Amino acid sequence: MVQIRLGPGADLDGFRAAARSLVAAGTPPEAVVWTQGGAADLFGAPVLPDGPPLSLPRAAADLVQLVVCHRDPERFGLLYRLIWRLTHGEKALLEVMSDPLVHRLAMMGKAIRRDLHKMHAFLRFRRVETAKGERFVAWFEPDHHILAAAAPFFRNRFGSLDWTILTPEGRVSWTGGALVFGPAATRDEAAAGDGFEEGWRDYYESTFNPARLNTTAMRAEMPKKYWRNMPETAAIPGMVRAALSRVDGMMEREPAMPTRRNPDKAVAAMQEAGPHSLEELNRIISGSEPLVPGATRAVLGEGPVGAAIAFVGEQPGDQEDLQGRPFVGPAGQLLDRALAEAGIERSATYLTNAVKHFKFVQRGRRRIHESPTAGEVKHYRWWLERELDLVRPGLVVALGATAALALAGKAVPVGRNRGLFRFGDRPGFLTVHPSSLLREPDPQAREEGFRRYCEDMRRIRELAAA
Repeated sequence: MVQIRLGPGADLDGFRAAARSLVAAGTPPEAVVWTQGGAADLFGAPVLPDGPPLSLPRAAADLVQLVVCHRDPERFGLLYRLIWRLTHGEKALLEVMSDPLVHRLAMMGKAIRRDLHKMHAFLRFRRVETAKGERFVAWFEPDHHILAAAAPFFRNRFGSLDWTILTPEGRVSWTGGALVFGPAATRDEAAAGDGFEEGWRDYYESTFNPARLNTTAMRAEMPKKYWRNMPETAAIPGMVRAALSRVDGMMEREPAMPTRRNPDKAVAAMQEAGPHSLEELNRIISGSEPLVPGATRAVLGEGPVGAAIAFVGEQPGDQEDLQGRPFVGPAGQLLDRALAEAGIERSATYLTNAVKHFKFVQRGRRRIHESPTAGEVKHYRWWLERELDLVRPGLVVALGATAALALAGKAVPVGRNRGLFRFGDRPGFLTVHPSSLLREPDPQAREEGFRRYCEDMRRIRELAAA
């Protein structure tokens, strides 16, 4: 019999090392006793070699990562039984949901996902002043050992803040450099409240609709054990008690037509709010988080204010992201050739992109361009509109369908609309993106495409000079 002693909590690394060693030694699940406490180690076997990495299906590896967080003391034995069966001929085991082992582990994984969701949704930070400055502290009581698994979510979402999460079995802190885990905490260490909570409570009460009250659904979605950690829940009992009388009052009031709102006033108010210069806008864009993680920086527009021509592309590429300038990669070099052929000086034009961050997929060491979705284009559209308002070009040129979508607010097929085109109140021109010419596999077709592209550029020069 082999005894495996793991560390407290999830101890994913200890379990992985033990499973590799046991499989390499040919130790079946029924010959292993799993315990926890103290440092992770292997006891009871004369020789347990370091095992090579296990070749498991991705779904199995993901399930292991979830289930080790469960509080069930049998979880390690169940997971090792799964690994043993997968590595001994039952490669399609996870597809058999009627298998008792697979079903039980799937239910445990579901419980962990739900616990992570609750922590993401119901954890509330409170602002405190420390000797080192401002910090945000939260107290949470998870059902399972999920602190390490949940921490990256808060790091990614609140990376610009210094924060600490306290739980009964451990704590984690972030100061902008690394996640630091520490010992168990008590509720007394958490802040009682801060100045933000009163305003948040007022907002929560103002959005409450008494006619749609369903206390059973409320408790199902937000169990009462989390209420004491959330500032808005203090108002729930009073709102529930007053719901019936509020509904009666709503029924007694005579119906009234809703007030018509003028969208032009809202747009004008947004314009008044700024930014009022290109430099101010660029500071906002530079300080924004990428919509798609991974980009090195926001790539800003380049060129003089008042330029006769503004070229709008899709998004930065790999070289643009690394250098922080638009159109400096292969597509930009082809654009430069076309501009030179047409007699347009690049330095006299304004160059920018509809999407300001590089979206890509990692393949080995290469970052492969990935087209932005319509939703991502819409996310950046206000910035582009404000940018062009501040630059005030005489002619706006959309390079490709994504740029046309951003400028027109709707899909515009390039093939049918190539040439002079009006983007709302802006006189414009629609042509292909230079990257589409680079993707053409036929050299003759690529040469013909470039010739027509140069013709577009000469037409653009004439329109801008008119």
